[in-house]
Amino acid sequence: MTQTYPTSRPSGPAWEIAELLPQQGELSDQDYLYATRETNRLAEFIDGYLEVLAMPTQAHQLMLHFLANLLLECARPSKLGTVVIAPLRVRLREGLFREPDVAFMLAQNRNRAGNEYWNGADLVIEVVSDDEKSRHRDLVQKRAEYAAAGIAEYWIVDPKLQSITVLTLPLGASAYAVHGAFQPGEVATSQLIGGFSADVTAVFEAARG
Repeated sequence: MTQTYPTSRPSGPAWEIAELLPQQGELSDQDYLYATRETNRLAEFIDGYLEVLAMPTQAHQLMLHFLANLLLECARPSKLGTVVIAPLRVRLREGLFREPDVAFMLAQNRNRAGNEYWNGADLVIEVVSDDEKSRHRDLVQKRAEYAAAGIAEYWIVDPKLQSITVLTLPLGASAYAVHGAFQPGEVATSQLIGGFSADVTAVFEAARG
């Protein structure tokens, strides 16, 4: 006699996971790591609050992959460091985790590149989404947070303005300086990584596939 098993699945929220966590505003770093590990959601963490991010568009992904490949091609021959794309958690300080679109860690700092999350990074890239909340997060909040965490270089790729702004952190400074604000027809360059550059026109054309 063949035994049959029910094929239906429970519906509704996964309360068994939610009930294991404190309320928003009371979450710890470990709560955040557990929540994102168990739900496999793209989310950031800011001082007790879990912020679930919107699913990226195809154009967004094509641009970040284009840039990540350029960075990888530059770093790989001389083993300069490690290149990753989101999702990978980057811990900026206690209580603050971000998910940069692209992150790079120099080989000499590989001890900070953990399997579950990185402690900081040496270079990060964000492709800015169109909505105002995302623009404020990438252009204002993350600019301050990445500088405070000591990330040496921050690339802001802004499809709306068709620009790539490269920010660098002067020695001993707490805020970024503008290395360059590059427009179509120009080539964005890195101060941190010799040879890493991106044709601005080609970056935005990559969004078309």
